[in-house]
Amino acid sequence: MTAPGLDQVRTVADAVLYEGYLLYPYRASSHKNQSRWQFGVLGPPSAAPASFGEDPGMAMQCLLTAPGDAPEGTAARVTVHLRFLQLQVREVQRLEADGSHSPVGELTVAGVSVLSWDEAVEQEIALGTVPLDGPTDRLLTVPGGEEIEALTDERGVRVGRIVRRREELTARVRTETAVDDGFVRLTVSVDNEHAATAADKDAAIRASLIGTHLLLRAEGAEFVSLLEPPAAAEAAAGRCRQRRCWPVLAGAKGSTDTVLGAPIILYDHPEVAEQSAGALFDSTEIDEILTLRVMTMTDEEKAEARATDPRAREIIDRCDGMSPADLQRLHGLLRDPHADPREAPAAPAQLPGAPADLRDAEPASFDTGGAPWWDPAADAGFRPATDAVVINGVSVAKGSLVRVHPSRRADAQDLFFAGQVARVTAVLSDVDGGVHVALVLVDDPAADMHDWYGRYFYFAPDELEPLPAGSHPEPEPEHREESRS
Repeated sequence: MTAPGLDQVRTVADAVLYEGYLLYPYRASSHKNQSRWQFGVLGPPSAAPASFGEDPGMAMQCLLTAPGDAPEGTAARVTVHLRFLQLQVREVQRLEADGSHSPVGELTVAGVSVLSWDEAVEQEIALGTVPLDGPTDRLLTVPGGEEIEALTDERGVRVGRIVRRREELTARVRTETAVDDGFVRLTVSVDNEHAATAADKDAAIRASLIGTHLLLRAEGAEFVSLLEPPAAAEAAAGRCRQRRCWPVLAGAKGSTDTVLGAPIILYDHPEVAEQSAGALFDSTEIDEILTLRVMTMTDEEKAEARATDPRAREIIDRCDGMSPADLQRLHGLLRDPHADPREAPAAPAQLPGAPADLRDAEPASFDTGGAPWWDPAADAGFRPATDAVVINGVSVAKGSLVRVHPSRRADAQDLFFAGQVARVTAVLSDVDGGVHVALVLVDDPAADMHDWYGRYFYFAPDELEPLPAGSHPEPEPEHREESRS
């Protein structure tokens, strides 16, 4: 079942749904594909310890503007969509001489290999309108079943069959609302209520909801970003609690009518790169690298991958059919690192005065005294130990104290540096003319050790706030015995 206006969000949600579903090299014989795992697995509540069943529940809380803020004549409401994968066992059976069928791991039919495998069936359940003034409680049943597909050879003679089986699934979805600082806090929880006991790992995953996530759509109200809430909502956003599911704004940048509740870490308004030709399912691997790896597989390996799963077959066929121009597209674009990610540009993002595609553009120039940029002599004019950079009118050099305000978010670790005081160890320039400031954290007990072996953290000047000398005394270094080994 689909809903208008959710197609763009569904593209991202599908990437969440199949994250880790099938890993390169996409073959059933690969050990990592025999021990498959994914995010967002809600296991059966009565799973035996030996089954390694996962937690049966997940829950998220998000904020909306109060219904009273809705335009006159518009009723505030939220619709909820629950999405997950239901495991389907694909068993290949060989036709015996007596007319019976025997399960086999592989059967060659008309020269093509057919494998037994665990597939997945996409499920999306539209729960309809959720009121913003009271709780709801719905018990959902997803039917199981069995389907049989005959296998015939090139002469049309039956040689076996494929039997596909799915277990019935049961899930409960609850919602409740509360008013907090003038905003509505909406809680959505999902719990697997499969009644039977799962004795082993196979039984547990067959009774699980896999890749579980939520899509919420608001009308007559707006969702509030929990990552970057407006000042009036900061306190209420801080009181929202999440369990195995994190809500982010989804859809076009700047829109506030859709939330994706995902079991993996995402920023607001996530999107699939326009260079991506299709899903690869491999834990957010870079498309270009993974595509090139697929192209290096042998014909025998590709044949096994095609026989493993229909989605694997599509990946292999797509990679084999890519032209040089398609591969060049995967190489990506250089974007302006200073652009506000919350603003949707009218045209593809680009550096001021430069073409959108900068792969062939010349880097920013600087004086190398006639030496090539890659020659060590080109660095003769740069002395990181004594060079300085002016930040907010203050000269910052080795030994200066600064407060860190990460804004470029190179990785999640940057968030832990927010507001920390650091000591500058060097000011460096790269071949593109950029400036980078090397730091050690003043309050880090191992700061002197990091400094000794040159392990620094690097930030751009616009992420740093100069501090007066002596404003933050450094802790006394611990005495360490020299190793004699």
